[in-house]
Amino acid sequence: MALQGPIPVQFGHVFPYGCYAVGEVEMVKDFDASSGDRVVQARDKQTGELVWQIPVMDADPSLKAAQKTVAVKIVSPVQPVPPPPTNGMPFTPVEFDGMTVTPYVNAAGRLAYSIKAADMHPPRANAKHVASAKDAA
Repeated sequence: MALQGPIPVQFGHVFPYGCYAVGEVEMVKDFDASSGDRVVQARDKQTGELVWQIPVMDADPSLKAAQKTVAVKIVSPVQPVPPPPTNGMPFTPVEFDGMTVTPYVNAAGRLAYSIKAADMHPPRANAKHVASAKDAA
């Protein structure tokens, strides 16, 4: 099969209504290499770059509350900085480039996805993902 490893996807496929940063960027711990007080940051298996994560809230109105917040991992040599907050909004709208998803079976035996990105930035002014999501509904 041609697909092996992470599957490339576009932002609009994962978050057709957009998403919002709802927490801080944090390092991802490498549980195998860390021990006791010695914490080792995870590295991406494909690139060797450091892995960070940020919790985001999916803006899809049809999702249940428990499904709305997911962690997006960002592969970067330095800690990514979220865009500045938008005036008057409690959460910061963000977009991601260079996205991939990796399907896996979680501890509950359900299909889940690990979401990675290469870059995080403010939404583009001409974002088409919201219009296409409304057209599809």
